[in-house]
Amino acid sequence: MMPGKRRWFDALAWTALTLLVLVTAAHLVTRPPALPEYEKVRADWRASEAWLYDRDGQLLDSERVDFERRRLAWVPLGDISPAVRDAVVNAEDRRFWSHAGVDWLAVASAVRARLTRGETGGSSRGASTLAMQLAAFLDPGLAQPGQRDWRTKIRQMRAGQALAANWSHEQMLEAYFNLLPLRGEAQGIGAGAQSLFGKKPAQMNHTDAALFAGLLPNPAAGAEALGRRACRVAGTRDCSAIRAAAATLVSGEHAARFDPGLAPHLAVRLLDKPGKRVTTTIDRRIQTAAIVALRRQLAGLGANRVRDGAVVVLDNATGEVLAYVGGVGLGSTAAQVDGANARRQAGSTLKPHLYAQVIEHGWLTAASILEDSPVQLDTASGLYVPKNYDRSFKGPVSVRHALASSLNVPAVRTLIIDDVQQFRDRLWALGYHGLVEDGEYYGFSLALGSAEVSLVEQANAFRTLANMGKWSPVHFGDMRKDGEEARAIVNPAAAFIVGDILADASARADAFGADSALRLPFWAAAKTGTSKGMRDNWCIGYSDRFTVAVWVGNLEGDSMRAVSGTSGAAPVWRDVMMALHAGRPGQPPKMPGGVELRQVSLPGTREPPRREYFLTGTAQTEMAAAPQAARRPRITSPVSGSVYALDPDIPIDRQRLAVTVSGSVAGYRLILDKKPLGDADAGQQILPRPGAHMLALIDPGGRMIDRVRFTVR
Repeated sequence: MMPGKRRWFDALAWTALTLLVLVTAAHLVTRPPALPEYEKVRADWRASEAWLYDRDGQLLDSERVDFERRRLAWVPLGDISPAVRDAVVNAEDRRFWSHAGVDWLAVASAVRARLTRGETGGSSRGASTLAMQLAAFLDPGLAQPGQRDWRTKIRQMRAGQALAANWSHEQMLEAYFNLLPLRGEAQGIGAGAQSLFGKKPAQMNHTDAALFAGLLPNPAAGAEALGRRACRVAGTRDCSAIRAAAATLVSGEHAARFDPGLAPHLAVRLLDKPGKRVTTTIDRRIQTAAIVALRRQLAGLGANRVRDGAVVVLDNATGEVLAYVGGVGLGSTAAQVDGANARRQAGSTLKPHLYAQVIEHGWLTAASILEDSPVQLDTASGLYVPKNYDRSFKGPVSVRHALASSLNVPAVRTLIIDDVQQFRDRLWALGYHGLVEDGEYYGFSLALGSAEVSLVEQANAFRTLANMGKWSPVHFGDMRKDGEEARAIVNPAAAFIVGDILADASARADAFGADSALRLPFWAAAKTGTSKGMRDNWCIGYSDRFTVAVWVGNLEGDSMRAVSGTSGAAPVWRDVMMALHAGRPGQPPKMPGGVELRQVSLPGTREPPRREYFLTGTAQTEMAAAPQAARRPRITSPVSGSVYALDPDIPIDRQRLAVTVSGSVAGYRLILDKKPLGDADAGQQILPRPGAHMLALIDPGGRMIDRVRFTVR
């Protein structure tokens, strides 16, 4: 070979080798990352939300569980409106269905425009295809902010080609719609359609489609820019409707309708994993009725009187929770707190369970007479002096009148007949599991509801009375607790009698009036309660089919203003009961075995003769307060817990304390500080000495019948 030809051949070989090295280096430098298969992307998809449904499968609420981004369930391509599919393809990649990941005609046009941009002063159109954008969604490293160099673009093009070689066009378009970022935190068409348009992807119309496509280049665009681009996408001359829709979209008006928001507190309670779907026993119609009733009542009372409330509705037969309203917002300063599950002081709502217990033991009947008069009880923590709500006393009253009118002093006297520990154990058996202390801790105030309970516990305890004493757990769907089976707690006859008292409008007329909110046009039993300091107001009651429990108060613990049992919770209870029984009034319960009906007169009281229910074997034709001589003797003065102060200017023997004793006390003795004081019927006097003292009354057999403690200073 001639030297000239050899030099030419060597130069050609070096050039080819150099080109090969450069091409290889360019290939390696622009190699895209490995991208996942379609099936893996679909399988790994996790929604950021969890959803709560009612018994019929209708959405009640959703709960944000993953706060990194907001996305809903994966949306199949067939569930996306054709108008949206066409608008996005035409706006972003009009030859999508014909190319293999890269639109070379668009690339050539973009290059030509870039080369001539300096001459024309225009801007070039991008050549990024849907496949290339999808590759960047799958691997954000393909589209790092600020990187628009040739290497990045070639990597995107190669990644788009790789996707097109392994995925079908339908799979690429479906994944694109589900992975694309939208306005705010929304990701994917599922979240975007609901948060931006208040619709499902299949319901979006042509205007929605134009706006959706117009958002893609710049999801944060203002109304004017979005309207212009959407108008170009729609290809219409009259853009007034699109511009108006763009303004609405940018304002975020639809974001408030992201979900119905009918059970936010229950959603927080039951939804804990992304993508979780919980179908509950909630009835959307009843839930809505409870929300409307509570919202109307709180708005009418005003936030300056009471701010919060909650409602629970149970199906008596099944224990299913049909409504669970933990609060409705309005003027609440603690709207996130679940009022239906929070423990609050029970007030008078525990009294029906107390009377049911003493009636079933046969210690009292509905016609038994209790004394509604001042009483002072000596307790370990000091003197306990219960008072009625209106601070007045009615004298001798029947159990029916005492319970229906919610008198406090007779309830305390009933607890003395019963036993504090025994009553506490009964409440625990009824599901009041906030009572973790023994009876001595609560003392006699337990009769007046000093313990803290939740609205759900209240509802199920009263449901037990509705079911003739048979208790079973409540449930929200398939979340039943293992080991909690139905069991008999209250004697059916006692439950029936207490229910009849709670449904007796005449018996409660003295306290609540003849036509209060508790009186319905059909049979229903109800009990109100107000806690100490006017912090909580309750109304719990039941018909033959439903139990409704309502609480109103202030979740932050401050007192309500001018709100009572019949003006606070009772109107909500009434409205919900009326909605539940629209077209089907409640029916009175059938009298169970072990109950008999007798005529009874009550001399010495203000109550006329009536027909009364008794446990079999306990009926009497006349009930009257025992004469004073027949009552158990007791010390009436000094009063237990009293403190006496000596006057230094008066001789000590002129400051004696007179001892008075009630009842027949012949043969009884008085003991002061373990030393005999004398016969109880001899009008004894005490010569006071500074210090703490105990005075005891001893019967002829040597048993202590009564004692009082007092202090002299």
